[in-house]
Amino acid sequence: QVQLVESGGGLVQAGGSLRLSCAASGRTISSFTMGWFRQAPGKDRDFVAAISWTGGNTYYADSVKARFTISRDNAKNTVTLQMNSLKVEDTAVYYCAAVNTGFGPYSDLFDYWGQGTQVTVSS
Repeated sequence: QVQLVESGGGLVQAGGSLRLSCAASGRTISSFTMGWFRQAPGKDRDFVAAISWTGGNTYYADSVKARFTISRDNAKNTVTLQMNSLKVEDTAVYYCAAVNTGFGPYSDLFDYWGQGTQVTVSS
């Protein structure tokens, strides 16, 4: 089993930055694809970014490309989402997710989920 805990959310003004972290425990995630998803009130959970187990492959939703960066530190069992140039429409609960095999932007691909961290971007 893998337990995931997100941190780093908060309130920020539009144009600002936040850095989300996801700490994994229970087992090493060095062989896992890791992803970030988000869910705004009244909306479905949407894909944000994913990173392969080596870190060599990354994939982003069009809405966050060139603004968000996903990275991982397998030695520390952590994944990070650096969010720059934040927009009001980025407001959502952000979830970290992990899967042992596969790579893609589909939420049903991922087996393990964190509880989420709230990101609120004000205008």
